Amino acid sequence: MTEIGDLNRRLVLLAPVESADGAGGVTRSYATAATLWAQVLPLAARADVAAGSLGAGLRARMVIRYRDDVTTRHRFQDGTHVYRVLAARQSADRRFLEIEAEERED
Repeated sequence: MTEIGDLNRRLVLLAPVESADGAGGVTRSYATAATLWAQVLPLAARADVAAGSLGAGLRARMVIRYRDDVTTRHRFQDGTHVYRVLAARQSADRRFLEIEAEERED
């Protein structure tokens, strides 16, 4: 069970921002939505090929205080590492948000 003292890393929550690209489509970038405390636990690493390039996916489990605005469209930044949210669920005691995330290294 997670306790408040286990949230010992400062992460930046990045929210998607879309702007028109002038050709009928959109360009997506990310902007800081919040800076928050989290627990980050590495889960697994795997080698794979994506878009024809060899790389690795590094999975992590993150726990933050519960908030209802984190979706799979968000990212978390931990220093130079950027993780995309794969799934988010409320903890059993409803105090925390448990997030499965992945960092891609090419």
